Amino acid sequence: MLKSLNVGELTPKDEIHARINNLKARMEEQGIALAIILQNVDLFYFTGSLQKGVLAVSADRDPVFFVEKSLARAEEETPLEITPIKKDKDIKDILSDLGALRGRCGMELDVLPVLVFERWKSILGYDNIVDVWPLIRDLRIIKSSFEIRQVKRSGEIISRVFEKAKEIVREGMREVDIAAVLESEGRMHGHQGFLRMRGLNQEMMNIYITHGLSGTIVSGADVPISGAGVTHAIPQGPSVNRAQRGIPLLIDYGAGYNGYITDETRAYAVGELKDIYLKGHAVAREIIEETMDFAKEGIDGTEVFMRALHKAKHEGLEEYFMGYGEGKVGFIGHGLGLEINELPVITPRHKIILQEGMIFAFEPKFIFPGEGSVGIEVDFIVRKNGLERVTDSSIDIVYV
Repeated sequence: MLKSLNVGELTPKDEIHARINNLKARMEEQGIALAIILQNVDLFYFTGSLQKGVLAVSADRDPVFFVEKSLARAEEETPLEITPIKKDKDIKDILSDLGALRGRCGMELDVLPVLVFERWKSILGYDNIVDVWPLIRDLRIIKSSFEIRQVKRSGEIISRVFEKAKEIVREGMREVDIAAVLESEGRMHGHQGFLRMRGLNQEMMNIYITHGLSGTIVSGADVPISGAGVTHAIPQGPSVNRAQRGIPLLIDYGAGYNGYITDETRAYAVGELKDIYLKGHAVAREIIEETMDFAKEGIDGTEVFMRALHKAKHEGLEEYFMGYGEGKVGFIGHGLGLEINELPVITPRHKIILQEGMIFAFEPKFIFPGEGSVGIEVDFIVRKNGLERVTDSSIDIVYV
């Protein structure tokens, strides 16, 4: 049924089992006997299915994928054996019969609401449940060849959207109108429809169009440029602001294909730009090129950040680097995968050694208060001898 509808490449059986076995090995190291996986993205990562269900992983037993609905879809999507259930409470009896309810239990405490957590403590009969998210997070840092293939397909959507933007961005167009056309373009070329972001109150649009003052407005989101949006109820994204000559228009687009997310930014301009914008863009480009020259497996992410900051200082742009005033953010890159805020985070605060298979968005940007913003964002795959770009889209300013 699903194959005839062309809904995307299923996660290979060997890959699913390798992920679960890697989790089991880490659970053993941490003395965790049982992990209960509830969160959608983690469930998808370990089963290949997003049907309503629960995955129970025992350190020394086969995993049990409990599915409430849809059984038919789950059977097509996952290579795991499925155990049908009518309600969550059925799980305790089944796990008890399997001898799995013993030792320490772990759940994804970074995302579980308190009421859900307390309910599951009661269902399983545990007084204390530990956080299994750090184990899952660290597993998901390194992408397999299958995952990299999905990411590159996601990147192809980005390239198509940026090409379309050359045709439609014109003086006088509203940011929201540009966004509407480009969102449609992405959907027609396979965009999955929305992006996932982990954490409480973390919300992310597919596309951010900012121009002039809208690119300088600070929001509560932990991003250098968030846009004004069309309502204070959703204070981010494209606004009704219209494109003018001589001011860069930034398109920050997040593609999603088969679950996997990419995130890049390009600058467009009607007419000649002021020197401050040209300088900002040139420095952003130099930061990207210099990073590609030295970053590779084994390099500390803090060094990547500090080199970029040093470049901004040297060019007299430190004050505007990655935000201005209270809008400054403490990172220049963030990991990508099934969620848009995965590891590695490229920041001066936390050491993280780059490893082959990591994927991250790298976004040197400059925000000039009262004026506008400029910058570039590209996605990198970490390789042993360097960084590989996810897309081949030009990072030059596009004049329309």
